[in-house]
Amino acid sequence: MKFVAFERAKQGTGASRRLRITGKTPGIVYGGDTQPQLIEIDHNALWHALKKEAFHSSVLEMELGGTTSKVLLRDVQYHPFRQLVQHIDFQRVDAKTRMTMKVPVHFKGEEESEAVKIDLNLVNHVTTELELNCLPSDLPEFIEVDLSGLKKNGTVTLKDIKLPKGVKWVSHGKVNPVLASAVSPAAEEVDAPAEGAADAAAAAPAGKGGKAPAAKTPAAKTAKK
Repeated sequence: MKFVAFERAKQGTGASRRLRITGKTPGIVYGGDTQPQLIEIDHNALWHALKKEAFHSSVLEMELGGTTSKVLLRDVQYHPFRQLVQHIDFQRVDAKTRMTMKVPVHFKGEEESEAVKIDLNLVNHVTTELELNCLPSDLPEFIEVDLSGLKKNGTVTLKDIKLPKGVKWVSHGKVNPVLASAVSPAAEEVDAPAEGAADAAAAAPAGKGGKAPAAKTPAAKTAKK
């Protein structure tokens, strides 16, 4: 994806506030052999770009001052309750240096699996993103996981899929995380009437009109004069 940024001369809280009032978002680009550079981006264009998954997980092309460079989105600061991007950070990408990036996981084929079609299992997507390490040119936009072979109460783990060439998973101590699992739906419980109550209702004699007679209470004693 490609976006346009502009050089930003002033910095500080007051300057950033005035910039937002004019419909711009302050930001910074850092990394590589170049000094960090202050930038500004049109807020509306940035807001729509941030809604796209690829903007968060792929190498981006930033056009700045007539030059295009490759960057990664590293941080976004949103306003607590307004639809406003307050600040954004990008990192320069070196084509010859391996990088670490979180990539979304896309699932397909679960409706055709035996677990769903025959056993009526429910499929849980346990892992929604993977942290990968690779060269910028090898970074995938997403990892696709085929669930069509999922069996009853089965699971699909990281070892069940093949990562693209040159891409390694950053484990953080995990051995083989579960990506998706099939579980049987919970049986519906039906509240049955208590046996004692049912027997009592059946044994009670019917009164006039088919109604059971009301229970009698002891008569009150008449006070002596």
